[in-house]
Amino acid sequence: MNLETLVVTTERTTLDLLLFRRFKREVAGLVEATLAVNPGIAARGPYLPVGTSVATPAPAPAQTVARPLVSLYD
Repeated sequence: MNLETLVVTTERTTLDLLLFRRFKREVAGLVEATLAVNPGIAARGPYLPVGTSVATPAPAPAQTVARPLVSLYD
């Protein structure tokens, strides 16, 4: 598992906001996986203190689903 370290740089940053800022999308199960890798981080409260280092697993690339093209003029 590849781990990436993120550092909190702004006040009032939650874990899910930190992950969203890094990966620019919501990833199912990423918050839970990050909590598992960082034991005790939930005890810091809802807002992570500035300067907190958080190790996070890299999510899998986004999967796209091919959908049939619908045309109004066929």
